[in-house]
Amino acid sequence: MLNIGIIGFGKMGKIRAEAIQANGRGKIKSVFDGDASQDFQGFKTAASAEDIIADPGIDAVILCTPNWLNKPLTIAALNKGKHVFCEKPPAFTAADVMEIMEVEKASGKKLMYGFNHRHHSSIKHMKTLIDSGDFGNILWIRGRYGKSVDKNFFENWRAKKELAGGGILLDQGIHMLDLFLYLSGDFHEVQAMVSNLYWKLDIEDNVFAIFRNNQNGIVAQLHSTMTQWRHLFSLEIFLERGYLVLNGLKTSSGTYGEEVLSIAKNRTTSPAATWEDEERITFHTDPSWRSEIDDFFNAIQNNTDIKVGNSDDALKVMKIIDKIYANGKTDNKEEHNG
Repeated sequence: MLNIGIIGFGKMGKIRAEAIQANGRGKIKSVFDGDASQDFQGFKTAASAEDIIADPGIDAVILCTPNWLNKPLTIAALNKGKHVFCEKPPAFTAADVMEIMEVEKASGKKLMYGFNHRHHSSIKHMKTLIDSGDFGNILWIRGRYGKSVDKNFFENWRAKKELAGGGILLDQGIHMLDLFLYLSGDFHEVQAMVSNLYWKLDIEDNVFAIFRNNQNGIVAQLHSTMTQWRHLFSLEIFLERGYLVLNGLKTSSGTYGEEVLSIAKNRTTSPAATWEDEERITFHTDPSWRSEIDDFFNAIQNNTDIKVGNSDDALKVMKIIDKIYANGKTDNKEEHNG
């Protein structure tokens, strides 16, 4: 039985606690949140994040903290001999991640990041179909991920670059970009436009980016947005002999709609293309939270490598995010009057 400490007990901390309890191989020893008014659900509370990290009776720390705390708390916990599960983003830059990886290596402990979307059943099914080779090679990918924000957005830490590290790209787009990497491999070329045209903050409200893998020629296109005025998730993968299109994402709030995967296979040879009827699969449950905790616990208890959401995955995605921010041009707030 693993003894677990959770730092950050807002929505994500509670979701992780539920998954740990469902797993049955971990016991939540204590939790901490900077907001003392949180509902701690009867768990023992610690006086600070540092108390959890320093507790010799805790084997692993779950970090569900605001972005600016992820790197320092991960390093502190690894240095104290704790296994660490940290929500995304891992840090603000690839250089930050490389610094974390040095500490991880020296500690000998397990480090896993919450790239939760890889654990959705639809994504696992897409991965299986792609890897089977039945659809041929991937030709191109297009992903759109958008959300609305509430009236308190300006007061939220996510609206402040020094606390969030970036805007919608680090908040949501990182998930879609991680899926691109997971399903198709790395990218070598990055072209991007980064915009703050509407909110006029020092963080972006839209990113338009295009990527190319120079080894296999795959091109991918990403639109990550806060000004779509609604929640939307769409991932399209077109291959030599068919396509996989995922629309919607099963979440606790239900704001992204049903998670529906459309699959079609081309039944003729190039260059003609006719299509059999689409197969549509609706995924009615979201096992992703439990799947992540299961993988994390398995790696700790069996002393095996983290296969999904490891620090190498984190470094790859942050290297591309660095390129997007460097390559993109943020609209000048002073030049736009609404």
